[in-house]
Amino acid sequence: MGHSSMVHCGSVRADRVPIVASVLPSMTWQAGKMAELVEDLRFRGLIHQMTDPALGDRLDTDRMTAYTGFDPTADSLHVGHLLQVCNLRRLQRAGHRPIAVAGGGTGFVGDPGGKSEERSLLSEEALRANLEGIHGQLKRFIEFGADAEGPGALLVNNADWLEAMPLFDFLRDVGKHFTVNQMVAKDSVKSRLSRADQGISYTEFSYMLLQAYDFLHLFDVFGCRLQLGGSDQWGNITMGIELVRKVRQQEVWGVTTPLVLRADGTKFGKTETGTVWLDAGRTSPYQLYQFFFRSEDVMVGKYLRYFTFLSHEAILELDVATAEHPEHRQAQRELAREVCTLVHGSSETARAEDAAAALFGEEVAQLDERTLLDVFAEAPSIEVPRTRLDGRGVSLVDLLVETGIAPSKGRARTTVEQGGAYVNNRREGDTGRLIGADDLLAGRYLVLRRGKKEYRLVSFG
Repeated sequence: MGHSSMVHCGSVRADRVPIVASVLPSMTWQAGKMAELVEDLRFRGLIHQMTDPALGDRLDTDRMTAYTGFDPTADSLHVGHLLQVCNLRRLQRAGHRPIAVAGGGTGFVGDPGGKSEERSLLSEEALRANLEGIHGQLKRFIEFGADAEGPGALLVNNADWLEAMPLFDFLRDVGKHFTVNQMVAKDSVKSRLSRADQGISYTEFSYMLLQAYDFLHLFDVFGCRLQLGGSDQWGNITMGIELVRKVRQQEVWGVTTPLVLRADGTKFGKTETGTVWLDAGRTSPYQLYQFFFRSEDVMVGKYLRYFTFLSHEAILELDVATAEHPEHRQAQRELAREVCTLVHGSSETARAEDAAAALFGEEVAQLDERTLLDVFAEAPSIEVPRTRLDGRGVSLVDLLVETGIAPSKGRARTTVEQGGAYVNNRREGDTGRLIGADDLLAGRYLVLRRGKKEYRLVSFG
């Protein structure tokens, strides 16, 4: 496979997903920003480990090519990947050249890190579909280009060189440089071997060697001298550094970032309904916006540093706002707005904010069906036969009882009389109110509310 008009390496398969160059118009390199990069990374808490204390000075003075990898386990990246994507963007804005490595080769093997059991191997068809989805997403964040003198990014697939390497060459040229003792000592392997009911296959055991070879290949072909990754990748990164040192007698480096967690220490990016994806078809812009808007007060400052490009001054002001008036959720609102814009663009962010405002206003009637269902995804819902609307319609009092908002018709009438009942966020004070087809949103739905927080979404099928 060719990659963005760059050097062709290894064999090419006709069915390989092509990687094409793309331009992100908003991305421009400012030469003076290079010297500010490490200061910015430190302010944002993005440096967990460095393989060389002097690396910070190099990043501030020398243009460098750096890479990070993305295993294509799904056809979309998720918010757990977003930190590394943002880091590539930060490097590029500072004048460095990023390489995004799609793990078409290592994706067949699977990284044992962070997993308690063996991964299921992907089929070629699934892997191909996943790579295609990820390629399109990465182009939204960094500018790709083949200018050797500029910071234009590269997008490469490690299947190009890994699949082309004969097994005996791999064992001789890579495997001989590491002892099994070293490999077993890595945390990703130790955690699996320590469990009596689980081991690790030779396939996953070899993952760290494949990733080490990635670094060597990228050094040889593109002059790449820096690898980025989460703190759980430290062992894999140091293996690659050691391989380059032993085989080429050259120095390369690694930087890891902290793992992104919730306040209770659980994994970031998971909700009760599942993973939060960057693909709008999997996780809508409204859902992404709400995910970040719901960030805990104790974590929102950290997330602002990790996932936005706001100035230091703006972030510090939001820290103060959170400390003094947490009930206003100003920091959460800015976080949600910045991330949603970064991922989906300003128009989708405006739609998400309008949808959030519609939760309590009559603007709910203007929402399209997809957004309406997103907004009320967590509200209890009930199906009602559409025939109930025939004739004069269905009684509001009856609906309040059927949906469980009121325990009896008497309580339902009291709720209406006291001004606590809402139809499509419009207060209703008439106990004789009848609901007809003209009241339906998107031709099918009705939103009932009692007070400020108790909702029901009624679907007339």
